[in-house]
Amino acid sequence: MDKKITPKDKINGNIKVPGDKSISHRALILGAIAEGITEIEGFLPGEDCLVTINCLQKLGVEIEHSGDAVRIYGVGLHGLQKPKNTLYVGNSGTTMRLLAGLLAGQSFDTVLDGDASIRKRPMDRVIQPLSQMGAKISGNRAPVVIEGTKLRGMSYKMPINSAQVKSAILLAALYAQGETMVEELEPGATRNHTEKMMAHMGICLDISGKIIRYMGGKPRGCGVLVSGDFSSAAFFIVLGVLAAKDGLVIENVGINPTRIGLLDALRQMGADIAINNRKMLGNEEVGDIYVRQSVLEAIELKGGIVPRMIDEIPIFAVASLFAKGTTVISDAGELAIKESNRIVAMSSELAKMGAKIEPRHDGMVIYGGTTLSGAVVDSYNDHRVAMALAIAATVANGQSTIKNARCVDISFPGFFQILDSF
Repeated sequence: MDKKITPKDKINGNIKVPGDKSISHRALILGAIAEGITEIEGFLPGEDCLVTINCLQKLGVEIEHSGDAVRIYGVGLHGLQKPKNTLYVGNSGTTMRLLAGLLAGQSFDTVLDGDASIRKRPMDRVIQPLSQMGAKISGNRAPVVIEGTKLRGMSYKMPINSAQVKSAILLAALYAQGETMVEELEPGATRNHTEKMMAHMGICLDISGKIIRYMGGKPRGCGVLVSGDFSSAAFFIVLGVLAAKDGLVIENVGINPTRIGLLDALRQMGADIAINNRKMLGNEEVGDIYVRQSVLEAIELKGGIVPRMIDEIPIFAVASLFAKGTTVISDAGELAIKESNRIVAMSSELAKMGAKIEPRHDGMVIYGGTTLSGAVVDSYNDHRVAMALAIAATVANGQSTIKNARCVDISFPGFFQILDSF
């Protein structure tokens, strides 16, 4: 599906974004192996999360799903069953990596496979630590064969901060003999939704700074309320900063400190942003994010803030085009192994609109003060690239067309309906 985007003159009002993708994945997986029933409200019915449901059902878990409500009949820690067929994860790297940790300690073998994008994404960063726990996994890229076996606890200092790797290890730790400890790198912190969801379901973790220890316990079924996804809200946060003269409010968004690096970066640039109506939803903090059109100054983005906004860098690149001066992004080599090479994708497609961007191996140099013009651009079948380009097109001169725009449904079904409502 191609999508035509016409520039908007008036951006304002109050909007809501769908539930958090990361929290939805984790609630599904931990709910599947919990004792008792887990009921999720605010679930994200995007394609990535739906493939996680499908995989868990193939593992013998009964799951009822209607819109943003999900009921999971947990089978307990040792109740998963050998699937009859390969588990297909579609485009979801989170499903692939977290299930690798879950399945490594089972009593049966499993094959994980995905689409063409997943087959290009390396698995060694997950396989290496799981192998230290005794896991038997073959194939650095999908399809990956996991031979279920007994695992042992370990102490692991992560060479590269990754929430997916950390989560895979913590899930494997539930099946390992002995203590498991994971230590993240300084500086920076990856998203901690797995730790929060584990604690919410009764699993005992000892967290001291960058060190996380699994201390025992099994997940128990419970209620889970999912906040609005900050990574989805990010596109409209930037749109508001660029074009909302009278202000824009995105309601009920998760504001977990490990996720909101984009807010810090935009504030450094001079953006007018406020968080109102703060409250706790389950084990996560949420709030209403208010943004208004602002004059931006270029910054240098590097170091510890980068892991806290790695998924938001495509839309941050769009914001940087409207800042005074030159923005330099570094320490973001992770972008090259996402659903697409986002460094290449954003540099090449924004250039078609008149942007001047120099790609680098770990980021990009963005020259601000550019006037964007409508163009035909390609999403690279990457949902975050597609949405970032849509926001750029909304503030450009002239109509644009985004090719292969349907991929936004991976994480944000309804994105274009909200954008078209302005």
